[in-house]
Amino acid sequence: MDAEAAKSLHSSSLVIDTHSDSLVAHIRRGNQSMFDPDVHLGPESAVGYLRGPLDSAAQQDEVQLNFPKMRVGGIDCAFCAVDVTRARKNHATYALDAFGFLMHNLEAHPDEVVVARTAQDIRDAKVAGKLSVVMAVENSDGVEGSLYILRMLYEMGVRSLGLTHNTSSWAADGNAEARSGGGLTTFGVALVKELNRLGVVVDVSHISERGFWDVLEIADRPILASHSNCKAVCDHPRNLTDDQIRAVAKTGGSIGVIYYKSFVDTEAPTLDRLLDHVDHIVQLVGPDHVGLGSDFDGGGTLVKDAAAVPELTEMLAARGYGKGDLRKILGENHLRVFEEAVG
Repeated sequence: MDAEAAKSLHSSSLVIDTHSDSLVAHIRRGNQSMFDPDVHLGPESAVGYLRGPLDSAAQQDEVQLNFPKMRVGGIDCAFCAVDVTRARKNHATYALDAFGFLMHNLEAHPDEVVVARTAQDIRDAKVAGKLSVVMAVENSDGVEGSLYILRMLYEMGVRSLGLTHNTSSWAADGNAEARSGGGLTTFGVALVKELNRLGVVVDVSHISERGFWDVLEIADRPILASHSNCKAVCDHPRNLTDDQIRAVAKTGGSIGVIYYKSFVDTEAPTLDRLLDHVDHIVQLVGPDHVGLGSDFDGGGTLVKDAAAVPELTEMLAARGYGKGDLRKILGENHLRVFEEAVG
């Protein structure tokens, strides 16, 4: 497949990115509109107050993912994650504020972007020429130890929840706490069961290995590693072992490869090396369990921004991936997981 054919296939495919930190990135740039970087929205945000603005130098850098860049890059659906880790004692407020900012953006453009609560919402948006977003909480401290708060987040539209960030949460130890040997807490067990019951994606990126295996014992729906790479390719604590990759696949789940340089290669991260992670997953468990999980605006800088994503499709095509497998990697695998986990 030549470059032009790959571009055409990318444009016609359903493309899903299962992790970006772009909501908070916009807020910390002075409530920058997700539709127009020259527009700043009011009023002041709790996220902006709790985290503070980016320094002046960082504010000069463009966000990696906004709605115009999604259009250019052919990304149909983005999981917009709110990492609540640093919102000490204000985790739920932080999440609600960020999602309120998202809804404030969408109010002025009701015919352009939809909040996806089901897989069919994602499909329908694609057919209608609209973008879609999935509201995701990163770090289950966002539910403040309450399954009732989880229920309300679900009613609001949240459809993906990461159990931890690097540090420990109410639910489990994060990957940075792995030496403690801790896995799911009693609350974590109840949380996973309730996520499955409600229909919210269980995201195991960042969780300790012990916690990962605890989740696998309990979960009865496919699981997602929204932004993780392969430890066999790059030995980093955030990456998954081959056994973990096989286990995700056994649930019917998927892994979103992440564009974070140190998770790609500790010495020479390149786009080719990133695609080595895709190759490794495919060689290990087949083409049905890998997709895109950029970490745009959260450290995923190996790819410049959302507009540049078609280059990955061209490079995968040059490696010999056919049309069917490319469509799976670009979004169909993630869509299947979303449909089986959420509905």
